[in-house]
Amino acid sequence: MTQHRRLSLRLFLIGLVSGVGTGAALLFLARSGFGAILGDAGLYVGMAGAGWFTGQAIEAALQRHGVAAPAERERMSLPIGLAAGYALAISPLNALLVDALLTGDWLVPGLWLAAVCAVLGGGFAWALARRGVATRGIAVAASVAVLAMSAIVGAIGLRPTLAAINAGKKVMIANKEPLVMAGPMIMSAARASGAVILPIDSEHNALFQCLPPGYRCGTPPQGIARLVLTASGGPFRGWSAEAMASVTPAQAVKHPNWVMGQKISVDSASMMNKGLELIEAAALFSVTADQLEVMVHPQSTIHSMVTYVDGSTLAQLGSPDMRIPIAHALAWPQRWSVDVPALDLLALSRLDFEAPDRHAFPCLALAEATLRQGGIAPVVLNAANEMAVEAFLAGRLPFMGIPAVISEMLETVASAPTAGLEHVMAIDAETRARAA
Repeated sequence: MTQHRRLSLRLFLIGLVSGVGTGAALLFLARSGFGAILGDAGLYVGMAGAGWFTGQAIEAALQRHGVAAPAERERMSLPIGLAAGYALAISPLNALLVDALLTGDWLVPGLWLAAVCAVLGGGFAWALARRGVATRGIAVAASVAVLAMSAIVGAIGLRPTLAAINAGKKVMIANKEPLVMAGPMIMSAARASGAVILPIDSEHNALFQCLPPGYRCGTPPQGIARLVLTASGGPFRGWSAEAMASVTPAQAVKHPNWVMGQKISVDSASMMNKGLELIEAAALFSVTADQLEVMVHPQSTIHSMVTYVDGSTLAQLGSPDMRIPIAHALAWPQRWSVDVPALDLLALSRLDFEAPDRHAFPCLALAEATLRQGGIAPVVLNAANEMAVEAFLAGRLPFMGIPAVISEMLETVASAPTAGLEHVMAIDAETRARAA
C-alpha cells in the first residue's frame, strides 16, 4: 500500500470513528433530555466541538505524512476549517435525528452521519494525495513559529523543510533525505533567509558539538582535517553478503542499540543510513568527500569525531538516547538539564572500532560514489532506496536486492546538476516510477 493510500485510509477511519461517536453522543443527549436543555444552538456547538477534535486528529495524521493544508486554505487553520465543514455536513441531518427520536429508529441517521464524515475524511485525504505535498500552509505556520523541527521520513520531507528554512527561523533537522536530495539548495536558502540550521541526527549533532565554538552550518570549518561518522554496523555486522541474502524484515528492523522506525532501521541494516549521512554531512558542514570517513563502532558510545589539522581529535560521547541531541538543539547555544543518565565511563568495558565491509554492504559504497558524482545522482539514490526498502518490507524484494535496485537506477543516470526544487522533485518521481 502506498503512503498516500495509507494516509487516505487513516483519514477515512478517523472520519468513520468520529461520525459514529458524534452520532451516538448527539442521540444520547437528545434521548436523555439534555438536548432540550441545550437547545439547537447547544447541539450545533457540540457538533462544531466534535468537528474541531476530528480536525486535530486529521491534522496529526496529515503532519505525520508530511501533508499540509492546500494553498487556498492558508488563512484558515486546518482544524477550524475541518470543524466548520464537519458541522455544516451533519447539520442537515438534524431532521433525521429528530425523526429518529420520534420513530425510535436511531440506526439509520447514525449510519448516515458516519458515512458522511467518513466520505469527507477519505475524500479530503485523497484530494491532498492527488495534489501532492502542499507547502504554502507550512510556510505560513513557519512565519510565526519560533523554531521548527524537520523529522518527516523520506523525500516527502523536502518541501516542508525548505519552507521552514525560507521563513528564516531556527530549523532543527532530523531527517536526512532533504539534505541528500537538495543539500546545496537548502544551505543556499538558509544563507539567504538567515535561518539557523541545527542537526539533531545523533552523528551530525555530535560533529556540530565538536566543531569550534560559534560554528554555523553551511560554512567551511577552519582547521579541520576530517570528520568521522561512527556506525554501529546494524544487526548484520560481521555477516557476509551471502548470509544476508535470506534475511527477513523482522530481522532487519531489530537494531542492536537504537529504537527507530522501520525505514531507518532497514537503512541502518544495509548501511545506507550511513551513506545518506555522509552526503548530509557534506552539505551541512561544507566539506568534501575526502574529508569524510565512516568507522564502525558497535557500542554506539562515540557518536562522531572531528580530527583537526594539528593532530587533535575531539569526540562526542553519550548514551544512545535521542533526547540528548534534541535537547542540545533546543537549548543551543545554551545547555539544558535533561533527565538522561550521564555516561558512566567506568562501566564501559571496551570501545571497539573497525573499517566498514563495503563488499558485504554495497549500499555504503554506492552512496560514497554518489557523493563524489553530485548533481542529480543523490536524488536518484534516495528515491531508489526508498522504493527498494518499501518493496523489501512488503516482502517483494530480498534484502540484497536493495543495493541491486539502487545500482540499476544509478547506472542509467547521466551526470547533471540540479536545476531547482521542481527539477529535484521531477527526478525523484521519475526514479520512483522506474524503480516500482
